[in-house]
Amino acid sequence: MRLYQPSLLLAYTTIVLACAEVALASPLEHPNVKATKMVVTVKKSSSGVCHDDYSGSFNRTKSFTSYESMDLCVNSGGRAYIGFKSSIDKAEQEAIDEDRNFVTLYNRSDWPHWVDTDRDCQNTRHELLISTSSRTVEFKTDNECNVLTGYWYDPYSGQNFSNSKELDLDHVVPLKFAHGHGADKWSRIKKQKFANDLDNLLLVNASLNRQKGAKGLDEWLPPNHAYRCKYIAHFNAIMMKYELNYISSEKRIIDKMVKVCSNPD
Repeated sequence: MRLYQPSLLLAYTTIVLACAEVALASPLEHPNVKATKMVVTVKKSSSGVCHDDYSGSFNRTKSFTSYESMDLCVNSGGRAYIGFKSSIDKAEQEAIDEDRNFVTLYNRSDWPHWVDTDRDCQNTRHELLISTSSRTVEFKTDNECNVLTGYWYDPYSGQNFSNSKELDLDHVVPLKFAHGHGADKWSRIKKQKFANDLDNLLLVNASLNRQKGAKGLDEWLPPNHAYRCKYIAHFNAIMMKYELNYISSEKRIIDKMVKVCSNPD
């Protein structure tokens, strides 16, 4: 067997470890490796005009300063090219061209719900629990703010419940669904009105409400078949009340549902 001298073995080990360090180091950590070039998405021309890749002058602009976004370019003292549209404007136009809905980002906090407008400590949910119970309700505490028990019928499941914790207050037309069908442009006041409109609220089995989520008629119907046509009519009535619009693919399916409900035989 061939033996290495200790000094040679130590030198060899040092070289191997040094190579390993170079291999593991990131480009920015190692001084001998150049950093990757920034991807050019916006060019500011010598005349100070900012062009993104939607601009007809983007490829023709040869003398420029690079920026990662239009905002950064404009904030540097540049100006957007004539005809520039924001990414939201472009996405909205694409949605129109493709006959689908486009909305700004949904934020549930923009829709104040379960409010206590009369300041009696009972919010929308608990006032509805009181008004819809078929027997006298019991409260959690003596201040009578929060309902604990009563007796309620859930049309989604066709079952009765006595514990309020088993029920959710459902928006027949979900807030997020409304947001995606025209309500995104509403004022906060109108969103609050919609979120607390008793016409659009039902006490239902909590698990079914969460199963439904923000789905429309073409994606979810109550498991209680006897209630489905009433649910479809209720959903459509709220859409009409607030002048919300289905997209064409939804409307085709929903029109068929309405026709079946109108001619059950």
